[in-house]
Parts: sequence; structure tokens; C-alpha cells
Amino acid sequence: MNSANRTRAFIAVGLLPALLLFVTFVILPILWSAYYGFYDWKGIGKATYIGFDNYAEVIQDPVFWKSLQNNMLIVAASVFGQVPIALVLALLLMKGSRLHTFIRSAVFMPMVLSSVVVGIIWGYIYHPEIGVLNFVLDSIGLGSWKQQWLSDPDVSMYSIMVPIIWNYIGPYLIMFIAALNNIGSDMDDAAKIDGAEGSRKLFSVTLPLIWDTIKVAVVLCISGSLKAFDLIYVMTGGGPAHSTELLASYMYNNTFSIYRYGYGSAVSTTIIIVSLLLVAGSQYLMKRGDRL
Repeated sequence: MNSANRTRAFIAVGLLPALLLFVTFVILPILWSAYYGFYDWKGIGKATYIGFDNYAEVIQDPVFWKSLQNNMLIVAASVFGQVPIALVLALLLMKGSRLHTFIRSAVFMPMVLSSVVVGIIWGYIYHPEIGVLNFVLDSIGLGSWKQQWLSDPDVSMYSIMVPIIWNYIGPYLIMFIAALNNIGSDMDDAAKIDGAEGSRKLFSVTLPLIWDTIKVAVVLCISGSLKAFDLIYVMTGGGPAHSTELLASYMYNNTFSIYRYGYGSAVSTTIIIVSLLLVAGSQYLMKRGDRL
């Protein structure tokens, strides 16, 4: 066995434990869930095979489509909120902004708190009677803007977007800071020699060099948004009248609240399919943009 084959064998042996864990705790449960999606099962007792009935019911359920619509709003808010905000803050921190202490505290605080705690905090902020937001609006003479932020179906979904965006900026900020730090000083020197400064340097040098990191952040943002659950569950539980229902909360409520484990398995499989389609679509669009 030559050195190249020995290296490949060493890498394969090193990756094998992680691969086995991934297959055991990720791939097999996904396949098992898809399998139970073909059954009427209450979680205990005998499971009755019903074919594609669960999947057909998912497609015909208007609450599912409402959940999907809400998830698309969360995906859009996350991709066009979390990623750009994290990138701008990373650029400010790299330039040594005077606000760096405030930025780091404000952005990284959710990372040291559980999502449940973040949801409780924002629940009090949005509280119609004792909430900080309505109190501030009253104090500055904008009492007419006061809302039932989490109880009004017309505004509750948009209210939820704010804590979701804030809660997950930190990880992307770390990614962008690492990417910006990997840009060699020789690139900055070359840009200065060519007269590239300010916005020209940003769009012609900096962003192209970290474009791969941005693409990874977008993929993580899409997949993470489709799994959003904890903040919604703590703040609204999917209500009022399913106005903040997401795919994950819809699956949870059907599986663990009314004990339709077979139907919940079909919903979770559908979520995986939607996630794969969205990620594949985003990758296609970004690769097409690269060619243009």
C-alpha cells in the first residue's frame, strides 16, 4: 500500500466513528420517521398501514400550508436579516468601531442564554400591559402605535421575527469575523495600490473573497429557520388561531398533543423534503449568480 492509499485509509478510519454516530442518530431516525408516516400509529400499540393517507392529509390541511407560509416568512427574514446584519457588524468590528463593546454584548448575549429564556424575555417585552415596548411607545407620545403584539393575528408573526433574527446573529457574526481575518494583508496592499478604497474595496475585493462563507451562512440560515420551534412554542405556542404556527410546531402539536405519531412522522418527512428543496434551490441560484 503506497503512501496515498495509507493516507486515505487513515482518514477513513478517523471519520468512521463520526459517520457511524451520524448514521445512527440522524439518518436512521429520518428513515424510521418516513416509514411510520405510512402508518396510523398512536405511539403505543399496533400500527396500522394506511399507505399515503397521512401524506395526502398533510397536503390537504390548510393549517399545514399556513405553517409553510409562516416558515417562508421566517426564512426570508432570517436570510435578509441575520446574514446582512451579521456581515455589517463583522465589518464594523474589524474596523475597530467605538461601539464594539456594545455590539459584542448585544449580539452574543443570546448565545449564552437558552432560547427558552430569550422567548420569555421577549414575551415580557411584548406584554400589552406591563411590556417595555408599549411603555416606551406611551412615553414618547406614540401611544396610538401600541398593539397586542403576540395576541393580534395581524401582527403576531412579524413580532416573532424580531427575536428570531436577534437570537441567531451571533453564530454568523463569528463566521464572518473568521472569514475576514483570513483575508491576507497582501490583498489589502494590492487593493490600496489599485486605488480601491471604501465601497469599491468592499464589493470588488472583500465580498468576493468571503463569498463562500456567505453561501454557507445562507444554507445554515435556511435549514435553521425551517427547524425554528422553541421561541414560537414559548411565546405563542403557534397561536393565536395558528397565525404563528410553523412547520415544527405543527408537527409537535399533532404528534405530542393529540398523539398522532404516524401523521407527525409524515409531517416531519415533509419538512425534510421542503428543506432539501429550498437548500438545493438556494445553491442553484448562488451558483448561477457566480457564473453571471
